[in-house]
Amino acid sequence: MPTCQNCHNKWSWKQTFKRTFTSDGMTCPYCEDKQYLTSRVRKGSAIIPFIMITLIMLCNLFFGPSFIFFFALLGVIPLFFVIYPFFVEVSNKKEALW
Repeated sequence: MPTCQNCHNKWSWKQTFKRTFTSDGMTCPYCEDKQYLTSRVRKGSAIIPFIMITLIMLCNLFFGPSFIFFFALLGVIPLFFVIYPFFVEVSNKKEALW
């Protein structure tokens, strides 16, 4: 779970999950200071959907089209949203992606 860089309070899973869907930074629930996702977390969250789509396309290419892979994807997406808040890291400054 992320820890605010200003007040050093650790956020709960629910607080983190709610704040990850904001577009321009996240507000700390304790001190109301603006926090931003680190570049490492933003890169990882951009690469994961690409990897999932690539795996599905490769499985369809090698094994033929199947609803099994489609339903596997539907099972992986909620799992990603449940696990994602555990890997969120925040900083006081908005970092460049590259």
